[in-house]
Amino acid sequence: MAERRAVPVYVSLGEAADAMSVSVKTIRRWIASGALPAYRCGKRAIRIRLEDLEAAPRQIPTARW
Repeated sequence: MAERRAVPVYVSLGEAADAMSVSVKTIRRWIASGALPAYRCGKRAIRIRLEDLEAAPRQIPTARW
């Protein structure tokens, strides 16, 4: 028998922003900088693979003196 591969789950920019607690604008910046891979579905829709979103770096806030 052939092994079944898991179908990747894709989320919208809004869903990605909610999951990461950032704005959609920030998600777009991450995509533009290459920090977060994204895929165009059709003419306008942009989707992000959930696996890539979970691996995205998160900035740790630092204290300033």
